[in-house]
Amino acid sequence: MAETEESCVPKEGEKEEEDDEPALNYQPPAEKTINEILKADEDDDSLVRYKQKLLGSAAGSTNIILYPDNPNKVILQKLILKVDSRPDVVISLIGDLSKLCKNAFVIKEGCKYRMQIDFYVQRDIVCGLNYYQTVYRKGIRVDNFNHMVGSYGPSKDLVSYLTPSEDAPSGLISRGTYTVRSKFVDDDGIEYLKWEWAFEITKEWK
Repeated sequence: MAETEESCVPKEGEKEEEDDEPALNYQPPAEKTINEILKADEDDDSLVRYKQKLLGSAAGSTNIILYPDNPNKVILQKLILKVDSRPDVVISLIGDLSKLCKNAFVIKEGCKYRMQIDFYVQRDIVCGLNYYQTVYRKGIRVDNFNHMVGSYGPSKDLVSYLTPSEDAPSGLISRGTYTVRSKFVDDDGIEYLKWEWAFEITKEWK
């Protein structure tokens, strides 16, 4: 990874645009335990099978807790840059994340890449997990999107979410450092992690 002096915070005089997340007057339903979820609609065999498949090993357990000191249901672990024929570049999402912007992923212009995010689900089922990502160049937003990650039951197994393939920008104007604001949020609006990182578009691999 390359060192970059670009800050995650827009420079003085530059405009920072807000994420285009719709403001909805949505009131999430009351949270239910795993047992309550399993007992609901017991007369619908297909729905029962779906719940059991979703919950996996948690369906036969009262609780799965991997990190007793962490009350969150979703525990982020790693952010991984994946490019064909290149070694994976891994960043830990545990601990102090304040310096991630100072160590940018290097991406060769025009190449195809994907981001992988590894996480655990504990304590209870999580519904409608979304990954939001907003990309900035010199403090101006240049891209904004979100991906539906899905719903998961608690499990001791690591979950890996892989974003769709993206084409890196190309051309002289596109080269340089971009900062990214990412977050994991569920249908209830619970934010499990928000972090900032960076990538650098270069003419050749470094």
